[in-house]
Amino acid sequence: MELKGVQPSNGSPNGNGNGATNAASTEKTDAEKPTAERTNWGNGLEFLMSCISVSVGLGNVWRFPFTAYENGGGAFLIPYIIVLFLIGKPMYYLEMIMGQFTSQGTVKIWSVVPGFVGVGYGQAFGTICIISYYSSLLALTLYYLFVSFQSELPWSYCRDEWTNCVNSRPEEYVDNLLTGVSLANESARNLSGIGLVANNETEKLQSSSELYFLNVVIKEKLDISDGVGDPDWKLTLALFVAWVVIFLVIMRGVKSSGKAAYFLALFPYVVLFVLLIRAVTLEGARDGILFFLEPQWGELLNPTVWKEAVVQCFFSLAVGSGPIIMFASYNRFDHGIYRDAMIVTTLDTLTSLLGGITIFAILGNLAHNLQIENIRDVVRSGTGLAFISYPDAISKFQAVPQLFSVLFFFMLFVLGIGSIVALQSTIVTIICDQFKGWKYWKVALTTSVCGFLMGLVYVTPGGQWILTLVDFYGGTYVVFILAIFELAGIVWVYGLQNFCDDIEFMCNRRVSLYWRVCWSFFTPVMMIIIFIYSMATIEPIKYSELYFPEAANVAGWLLFAIGAAQFPLWGLWYASRHPQGTYWKSLKASLKPSDRWGPANPETRREWVIFKNQKAAQRATQKDTSKLGFFWRKIANFCGSNK
Repeated sequence: MELKGVQPSNGSPNGNGNGATNAASTEKTDAEKPTAERTNWGNGLEFLMSCISVSVGLGNVWRFPFTAYENGGGAFLIPYIIVLFLIGKPMYYLEMIMGQFTSQGTVKIWSVVPGFVGVGYGQAFGTICIISYYSSLLALTLYYLFVSFQSELPWSYCRDEWTNCVNSRPEEYVDNLLTGVSLANESARNLSGIGLVANNETEKLQSSSELYFLNVVIKEKLDISDGVGDPDWKLTLALFVAWVVIFLVIMRGVKSSGKAAYFLALFPYVVLFVLLIRAVTLEGARDGILFFLEPQWGELLNPTVWKEAVVQCFFSLAVGSGPIIMFASYNRFDHGIYRDAMIVTTLDTLTSLLGGITIFAILGNLAHNLQIENIRDVVRSGTGLAFISYPDAISKFQAVPQLFSVLFFFMLFVLGIGSIVALQSTIVTIICDQFKGWKYWKVALTTSVCGFLMGLVYVTPGGQWILTLVDFYGGTYVVFILAIFELAGIVWVYGLQNFCDDIEFMCNRRVSLYWRVCWSFFTPVMMIIIFIYSMATIEPIKYSELYFPEAANVAGWLLFAIGAAQFPLWGLWYASRHPQGTYWKSLKASLKPSDRWGPANPETRREWVIFKNQKAAQRATQKDTSKLGFFWRKIANFCGSNK
């Protein structure tokens, strides 16, 4: 299966004068050696459902609504949509293309620029950090799901040992009024987080839902200087069940996860629409929705709002961490990927809006029942939002609150499973791509056991502290900086024109000006500016208004350093293992595609080499003297491509 007679000249389709040259070598390259054929999705719909299940997740239901509210309310939608079109969609489409074009995972795709292989390993590190705490959220969700079957929701009433407690159930609120607690005294109470604080007293009154979460479920520690404590046995059991479900979904690769994707993608919408219909019919729902959508136009000038829009976009679409590349790598080479990218990114935004309206309608009813004028006072974001605010609101439903509680937490569990299945499959795929002889199910089992063991730290009394720390340093910022290098490596180093030629060959369609301009300028420049700003204005993180110990901050920065350092360290390692004379020449050579780059199928690969040679020849002989053609060639050269 030699490639004779198609070796391109030095003016070849690669911005570095390499690329298809190595691929077209008359010697039999590694890329041409017989390999096990990669499994494909059963059909294109399985791929689409899988992408929906990972991109439409917990971030849409509890993260987006409050991120939007805290950063301008309805006005936040403007920077978010701008970021979606200039960063979110371009990154999502690019990652889909890279996975499908190479049929490889997040590490192996870097045969395009081997010196950037550390980006793939760094993203794997960030993904592992996210997996470790994401599974603990599933454990909490399962815990609440199980206890929701009781005759009375256990968080709806106070225990005898809880002083300064206010029942979450509406009956208790009515009883208080009937036993002489005047409306004047009730309205004088202000909520702090989700709890009530008496203005005339120093003691803090808290809702039963908050005390249940803090004292019964997680047994919260307010000082972790002496350690995080031992794992709670109930949460440990829930964590184990969550990992069993994850393993069962991924054990056969896309053959099993593809079938499960239909349920993981569609069922949450059924529950979400049921909750939406119920929520908008509650008293006070209108005020809650208007509160969510009311724009604060002044926030548009706040750089922090734009940073949060990017973070939310990355978190929601799951770009920069590998799942999209991994899923696309199991596609057939000629799959219509453009349509899927547009569907998923649009649906993700619509789901975020749907979730926001539903959540704030419920919280509007909560404020109405408590006679609280400012809805801000009944909001506690983060983990507390899902496991304090929502249960508190559900307990105030007049009809069968247990049913709504079961539906809500089962929906959260399904959303979480959809996301973590993709993240976990990304790690399994990286390992199986590296070690071809290893059985997929054995790797899936081993990594699931490791995930369970890592998750134990998050089900301790100090687990929420660790979750906040790992999410901030190991998840958000590691993924952010490596996404910048990912885009720069493909578009600026490999070359925009090379990349567009590859897309044209695979998709049989020319790349529009919108994608070219975004990939070459707007997307990377915006990401760089926002990252520099966020690092320059970074402040010590807090949990529950308490600062972390200095040792914890040091550990957090170390976590970030380990993830970010993967990029240069693996680049240096590759250059040392592939010497080209001097070390400087070896580094330069590492920025050119290796002979492994290109389509995995040998026949398709030969056709691709011929196509690239023809494109190079066309550009070499093209005599376009128009001003527009001259201007475009200047832009293409600036962006790192060939004429």
